[in-house]
Amino acid sequence: MLEGLLDWDKKALIFLNGLGSESYDSFWSLVTNIGTWTPLFILFFLLIMSQYRRKEGLIISLCIIFLLLVTHLITDLSKDFFERLRPNNDLELNGIIRVLRQPESFSFFSGHASTSFAVTTLVVLFLRKNRAWFALLFFWPMLFSLSRIYVGVHFPLDLLAGALVGTLLAFIFYRGYKRFIEPYSASARPL
Repeated sequence: MLEGLLDWDKKALIFLNGLGSESYDSFWSLVTNIGTWTPLFILFFLLIMSQYRRKEGLIISLCIIFLLLVTHLITDLSKDFFERLRPNNDLELNGIIRVLRQPESFSFFSGHASTSFAVTTLVVLFLRKNRAWFALLFFWPMLFSLSRIYVGVHFPLDLLAGALVGTLLAFIFYRGYKRFIEPYSASARPL
């Protein structure tokens, strides 16, 4: 069963990566770069600060940063544990897929997917009263994650697992915040 799943994963990567063309390379290279998304992080911070009192907004922002660090650590430990080669380093795929990046680390699971879904999910949980545009916030982690297939450095299952882990960690952090931090903060109520 695992062999069949990994075979599907490679075939899906080859198909999805093969949809790319040189005319879109600069766009996807920009999308996959974390620095491109700095304005979104600033927007997240401003949205948190606008919905919560200053002290609470800062505490929530620190929780989001801590989640990011924990997610990154778990991702790195997972990569070292599973030691799955990235597509760009897999000799079987050499010359079959388009490769725009050459990271040397292992592949499973995607740090781009895990961290982006973790941060976005936690921000959405804290901003629940503004439900009308939730779907727009998830545009970032989906696009950011998919860019990793385009540039040839992750398999689809790397992205799915990363998104799942990141989302799960966000829910754990949110519940932890609600249980252990919010009750002790006098300014814990949204504006």
